[in-house]
Amino acid sequence: MLNGQFSDWRDVLSGVPQGSVLGPLLFLIYINDTDESVGGKILKFVNDTKIYHKIRFDDDIANLQFYLCNLVSWSEKWQMLFNAEKCKVVHFGFNNRKAHYFMDGVNLEHVTEETDLGVIISEDLKWEKQCSSAVSKANRIGLLGMIKRIFLTDRRKQFCYCIKA
Repeated sequence: MLNGQFSDWRDVLSGVPQGSVLGPLLFLIYINDTDESVGGKILKFVNDTKIYHKIRFDDDIANLQFYLCNLVSWSEKWQMLFNAEKCKVVHFGFNNRKAHYFMDGVNLEHVTEETDLGVIISEDLKWEKQCSSAVSKANRIGLLGMIKRIFLTDRRKQFCYCIKA
């Protein structure tokens, strides 16, 4: 209802009701069989899905591609399609073969880093960018930034100006 007007009833062909108490539970039940259907190692958090696989041999590359195909098949069966244009591949390790993977006929983009739940994960697994990002955020919105803005140093006069509140 909006401004006293009710919308017409419609059949819902797929999905989960939004804004309800049961919505999250129904969504979990809806996607519960993903792990068995895909066959590989899969991580899920809310509406985010990751497939990962250790690559040592050519068969491992083929297996990971097979798992991606299974995921596409599952999503078509349950009418919960993935946007392959938004899907990305990160290759970890120095000796990684950096194979190309496809999803629903789309070549998945290879990236050197990706942000996952606010954490920057790079292919070399180093933390420099995460630390720089955290410091930058602290300088913009936190106490460090406020202190830096309040106390300005003039190198020629060698004293601090202080703005008192």
